[in-house]
Amino acid sequence: MATTIQSKRKSHIIFLALGFAAMTLAGCASYRPAPPAFHEALNQPYLLDAGDRVRITVFEQPSLSNNYSVDQSGYIAFPLIGSVPARGKTSKQLESIIASKLRGGYLRDPDVSVEVDRYRPIFVMGEVGAAGQYSYVPGMTVQKAIAAAGGFSPRANQENVDITRQFNGEVLTGRVLISSPILPGDTLYVRERLF
Repeated sequence: MATTIQSKRKSHIIFLALGFAAMTLAGCASYRPAPPAFHEALNQPYLLDAGDRVRITVFEQPSLSNNYSVDQSGYIAFPLIGSVPARGKTSKQLESIIASKLRGGYLRDPDVSVEVDRYRPIFVMGEVGAAGQYSYVPGMTVQKAIAAAGGFSPRANQENVDITRQFNGEVLTGRVLISSPILPGDTLYVRERLF
């Protein structure tokens, strides 16, 4: 009888040790350091995409100067010249495209300026107070985004988070520290801690 209890105890301890090892290894297997291109995106000029709103000013043309949103197809509907491709363009490139189209029969020498009025939103999911879509503010970090989302939940891993971002037509995911900067359009996922 005593050996049966000891045998059950041993098998129970082995089972617990194997379960702990499996959980630990599963956590290691899912670790994804951020690829180099992930951080490279932080040093590139900002590229417009769907959800951005830009302020376009055409000097001495108040009827053309206004805020314009980049639609889901990546275009801006602009008076006189119609749809203008904006996705993947910098503000300077968009200025040049609009000026060129206006020069083609509408204005002699248009002076166009484009600046981002509102960046596309970020998304915060997982172990936070209020997961959802939030406005991006230049200079925002992971920690500031989590604060906007109601802070960490009691079960949250507060050391690092997974970020998914689009860069050069690719969707990249990487794990970063909470002090890391984020970009417009990023999706942050706060994982649950193991213990």
